[in-house]
Amino acid sequence: MTKTPPNVTRQRLQNLRVRLTSLGVDGFIVPHADEHQSEYLPASAERLAWLTGFTGSAGLAIVLVDKAVLFVDGRYTLQARAEVDAESFSQEHVTETPPPKWLAANVRSGARVGYDPWLMTIGDVRRYAEACKGAAAELVALPENPLDAIWTDRPLPPLGAVSLHPVKFAGEPAAAKLDRLRAILIEKKADAAVLTQADSIAWTFNMRGTDIAHNPAPLAFAVLRAASKPSLLIDSRKLTNSVRAELSELAEISEPDGLGGALARLGEEKAKVLLDPQMTAEAIRAAIADAGGTIVEAQDPVILPKATKNGTELAGARAAHVRDGAAMVRFLAWLDAVPPGTIDEIEAAQKLRDFRADTAQRDGSELADLSFDTISGAGPNGAIVHYRATPATARKLEKDSLYLVDSGAQYHDGTTDITRTVIIGSPTREMRERFTRVLKGHIAIATARFPVAATGAQLDSFARAALWQAGLDYDHGTGHGVGSYLSVHEGPAGISKRGTAALEPGMIVSNEPGYYKTGAYGIRIENLVVVSPPASIPGGDRDMLSFETLTLCPIDRRLIERGLLSPSEIAWIDGYHAKLLPALSHLLDPNEIAWLAAISKPLDEH
Repeated sequence: MTKTPPNVTRQRLQNLRVRLTSLGVDGFIVPHADEHQSEYLPASAERLAWLTGFTGSAGLAIVLVDKAVLFVDGRYTLQARAEVDAESFSQEHVTETPPPKWLAANVRSGARVGYDPWLMTIGDVRRYAEACKGAAAELVALPENPLDAIWTDRPLPPLGAVSLHPVKFAGEPAAAKLDRLRAILIEKKADAAVLTQADSIAWTFNMRGTDIAHNPAPLAFAVLRAASKPSLLIDSRKLTNSVRAELSELAEISEPDGLGGALARLGEEKAKVLLDPQMTAEAIRAAIADAGGTIVEAQDPVILPKATKNGTELAGARAAHVRDGAAMVRFLAWLDAVPPGTIDEIEAAQKLRDFRADTAQRDGSELADLSFDTISGAGPNGAIVHYRATPATARKLEKDSLYLVDSGAQYHDGTTDITRTVIIGSPTREMRERFTRVLKGHIAIATARFPVAATGAQLDSFARAALWQAGLDYDHGTGHGVGSYLSVHEGPAGISKRGTAALEPGMIVSNEPGYYKTGAYGIRIENLVVVSPPASIPGGDRDMLSFETLTLCPIDRRLIERGLLSPSEIAWIDGYHAKLLPALSHLLDPNEIAWLAAISKPLDEH
């Protein structure tokens, strides 16, 4: 990982503290967020990275007069240590030491801790305000972000072009979606809802954008109304005349700087406004409430309809996974023929992108983008969960080492995300044993049957059981929701210890248990799965949900310790591999077909 020079970090931290003093506060909270509460940010909103040097997609810093701390989760602990000056920022695990708890224990009595109300949600502010109150301190909303005053070379906000997402991919006209959302508002007894999440707005209006790398959603705001036309607040420079004309049929179009006036009008109308407290900036709540409106707290009304894919979206996902699986097979076949030690992580990742673009053309399609920066980790770099190779860190794919590649693509008909771990040369017994335990967890999720309304938290331990039996575990969730030519991380569904949303038919989630040995190697096996409708089980008395695996790519049989597998697990692997040739061969060259036939033989065949 690249690292901001320590003297630069220290100077920025000092400048921030001087600015805080001028604003009359004793501390400041720096989340990884923008006004839309995006996971992936445009360069203009990367305040946390600019201040700390940490470039991950999730984190938060608290700066006090005498100390500063960076909070990250288990995906980023190694990355943060590599990127961040330890003398400037101590590091805490966000789950083991929640930031509000740390703040309550470290802020002095009488202190005033500032925050930017556009970058913290309603729920965030409540938690931090309670923490400050418990320490006899005060949480203070600042009229300006103090970082913006000292970030002198801050990039300009993005102006990515907006396109319309055709119904042949979306499966439902935007007008019909708006009718469904109005019905939800009426059910919630709300007059309006404010949408800030880019993917929610993109889904609602069947539009896509290029403001954020790999996430095809434009940054915008929207106000839905139960009884009238919605408002779409988006920079007009992003819209062609034809796109503007079509969107104008659906909504009143205005500039984003008109949001303050729109919120004030809702308040003046005494409107009941639905806001998602976990996804909406505190500044929006305050503007409506201060103007006389009533807040109805509920989940973003778009979240569930967006997550439960319709038949067209599911057909698109299956088609996208065929071409993506073929691209992966072509890449892995090529990789198998490369002499060990001759290519590095960056070269491998670029070759995979090339295969994706070429395979999409073979299929009469187009690679719109990657769905995230490829994680290409050789040897010990594979143990860094969200590793990103740079010229300074890129390792060669050496003999007798593991190579982990986590990648995905954005196609107009679907979003993909896949991880494969392969051996370069020959594996050790430990590698095979731990790979197989990860595989057992993967199979446990893939074959799970579970009742209606079951949550990801109820399934998470299925993926970990074989690792737990050996005293092993992994420090990340087992799965996340995936959009339809939208964000590769999509709520509300997920498989994790904190996954409280019910899994519903049509939801696409990842299945990605792993194991990471710091300084040695990483293992992760990831497929995307879709929740299938409930069906009966012979002899049972309740219909049960299940998963359909979408991803089509072989699992490295050279890493499988057959003796650790049950007959049913072996049957699953053989059955999965048997699907690959019929599904993918039309996009493969003869040598690639031969390679796939060999690598996907039944486990009993040598």
